Order: sequence, then structure tokens, then C-alpha cells
Amino acid sequence: MVDVLVVGGGNAALCAAITAREAGASVMLLESAPPEWRGGNSVHTRNLRCMHDAPQDVLVEAYPEEEYWQDLLKVTGGLTNEKLARIIIRGTATVRPWMKKHGVHFQASLSGTLHVARTNAFFLGGGKALVNAFYRSAEKLGIQIRYQSPVKSIDLDGTEFKAVILESGERIEAKVCVLACGGFESNREWLREAWGQNPNGEWPADNFLIRGTKFNRGDILKFLLDAGADSIGDPTQGHCVAIDARSPLYDGGICTRLDCVSLGVVVNQFAKRFYDEGEDFWPKRYAIWGRLVALQQGQIAYSIIDSKAIGRFMPPVFPAIKGNSIEEIAAQINLDPVVLRATIDEYNKACKVGTFDHNVLDDCHTEGANPEKTHWALPIDQGPFYAYPLRPGITFTYLGLKTDETVAVFFDGKPSSNLFAAGEIVAGNVLGKGYTAGIGMSIGTIFGRMAGQSAARALNLAINKEDEYASAE
Repeated sequence: MVDVLVVGGGNAALCAAITAREAGASVMLLESAPPEWRGGNSVHTRNLRCMHDAPQDVLVEAYPEEEYWQDLLKVTGGLTNEKLARIIIRGTATVRPWMKKHGVHFQASLSGTLHVARTNAFFLGGGKALVNAFYRSAEKLGIQIRYQSPVKSIDLDGTEFKAVILESGERIEAKVCVLACGGFESNREWLREAWGQNPNGEWPADNFLIRGTKFNRGDILKFLLDAGADSIGDPTQGHCVAIDARSPLYDGGICTRLDCVSLGVVVNQFAKRFYDEGEDFWPKRYAIWGRLVALQQGQIAYSIIDSKAIGRFMPPVFPAIKGNSIEEIAAQINLDPVVLRATIDEYNKACKVGTFDHNVLDDCHTEGANPEKTHWALPIDQGPFYAYPLRPGITFTYLGLKTDETVAVFFDGKPSSNLFAAGEIVAGNVLGKGYTAGIGMSIGTIFGRMAGQSAARALNLAINKEDEYASAE
């Protein structure tokens, strides 16, 4: 019998497995995907949002705890557990040396990377390189790794973990288990059930695209919720980005995201604007736009910019739809040219141009538009013009397992003594809604380390006190 069984194969799972192994536990990791698809959504990540009180190797200036907390509070609207959130925030200040020890390298942020040189540490080679580094380290440490091993169910004795049963029927027992197997974002049936029908008779989830892995179906999450585990979060909330409508159903990743929204206007299929494109910096708002598009009829929208915006955002993988006039653009994206022309004219007339600066919350705004645009409002008047079609792109869901600073799975308010969770499956404790760039990896990394530590404690193994995150108050 193995000491610690980790279910999952992404960043959170690997952090838990390595941490438990470093404490002296024997560890087995079960990844549902084959080796070439290992790593879950972590392979699509780029950076870690980090608290720091002074400049560091790849981080400029300072990003103190309170600013980090306020950024999180703003995007979640208060739907967050402050104690857990602050543990995550403080943990990011000290975790990078541990990551480097296990082969993860960082690089300075490049130009055009969402104004995050101060707040986010970028992985050299991206999430794929991070995942590969952790797997190499896990193998060197003697962690058993089994691919193509999806778990069907869990054998529980009350709140105590006994074993997992694989889809093959194999039973694997362990003294302790850590669940780090993602949300349910690739379970289209569950998404459909969660979102239901809208007043127009549509099933919005039918038009969702999945930015990440097809293996995060939420089977274990559903099993535990049915078994009485305490839940947290809204099943319709998640990291949901407006991505190019031409993206693949799965694994489109970051390159399908549209970063030009704040530089122009976004209209629905009726050629009408529906939200403030310049509300705040893009890293704090990009993850609300998928939901905004999901709430539009047809779950489709169009980002429209003019030539002044070119070069001011990171270009996506698909080329823009180009036209020499607004009417030509309208014809190519099947919008009413008269209505789109009127929408653009209304917006242009309302623009109060001051000093444009996309790096600050500038004074370029509208007066008299519906809705108003708060910042970066420049008239769309310099051809050629460009359009990108938008669909909701689900990254991960926020419905998950309720936990505390031990990251134990709770049943009827009581923590399990040997069943813990990390990553997306518990992200809803910190993210009730909204998102800010890089915090998903913060949650996965710190919760993963905490889960590994809790697993070691359950086995009465010694923990390095310098790495104790749960002691943060």
C-alpha cells in the first residue's frame, strides 16, 4: 500500500506529490491522460501572480500583500475566503525558490504581456516547460506515475478515504489521498445542465469552447458531491474568457484569447454594444468577457478595432477580418450594416479624447454612450478596420469542494482525516467569481504544497517549518 495517492496530473497534483515525497512519504500519482497530454490545464499557463515587497529577479518594483488582496477582492466582488486567500497570497512570496529547485525557470515578462511585469513571474517555456520540469523531478524522487488511469469512484468509510477504483475496475488503496483532478469544464453535459436554457430557448453551453484539456470532466467532483461532500461555488461561474470563435473545441490555450477588447468596441449579433470595454486593466477584466458573451443571444460577439489599435495588443492565432469601411466589416460578419454604422457613430460622437495611454487608467472616455466606456476610448475612424468573432472560452469552473487551511475535504462540516484537495477542484474557495491574471497558478501551487504537507502530517511525518503555509494568519 502506498502512503499518498495523488489523483491528477497538473501543477497542483505535482506540487502535492513532490511535497509529500520530500517529507518522506511513498507517493503514487494517477494521471487520466496519456503522457503526451499530461499536465491538464497547467500546460496552457504562462505565469504565477506573486506577492513581493521589493524588486526580485524577474519582478519589478513591489506588489505587497494588501494590493494583491484588493485586486482579488475587486474581481471577486467579495466572494472569497479571506483567510485562505491571504495564505495563498503570502505563499507566493516564498514559493519560487522551491519551484526553481525542481527545475522551473522564470523569465522577465515581454512587452505586450498585459501590464504584469510587476505582478507576475513568467515561466521560461510556459506551462508545458513547468509541467515537464515537475515530472522530471517527481521521477527522480521515486514517485510512481501512472498515465491513462482515470478514477471512477472512491471508497469511503464515512469521511475516511480507503481506496480509489479506476475505470478499469482496479482498486488502489492508500493511507492518504490528495485530489487535484480539476473542475468539470470539459464535461459538456454538466455545463449544459448548469447553465440551462436562456429566455430565448437557447442552451448557452452548447456554444462554449473549452480552452484547456478535454480530460477535466469532474467525475470525482460529482462523485464526492453525491457522496455528501460539502460544496462551494456557483456551477455557472468560472474562468471564462472571450476567445476567437474559430478556435478548436479543446486545448486552444492562450493563443486563442482576444486582447484587443479594451482598444475598441464589442457588439453582439444585433450590432449593439453591451458592456464597458475600458472598465479596468485587461488582466483584471479579460476573464469576465466570456461570461458576458455567454449571456448574449447566440453566445456570439464581435470585437471591432481600427488601424490605431494595431501593434498595441498581443495578436491572436487567427487573423482579423479586415475591411476598408465599417459597412464592409458588417457584411463579412453578417451584421446589419446600418445598425453597426449607427453604433460606431454613436460611440465616436461620445468619445472625449484626452491623453491616450494603454498602460494607465487614462482619461479617454465617453460621455453619452450606452454603455459608457471608462478608459481608452478613441474614435473608430481610421481604416482599414478589423473584427474578431468571440465565443465563451471556459478555462476552469469554480464549483468545487469546500475546504479550510488544512485543505481537507469536508463532509457535513467535518474534515476528513486523510482526504485532501488542491487546485481547480477547490479554487472556488478563493474565486467565487471573476479572475485576475496568474492567480490560478497561485492557487494550484500553494494549495498543492499545502495538500502535500497535510498528507505528510496525516502520516505523522516531519514538515519543514519554513514551508508551512497554513500557519499564515
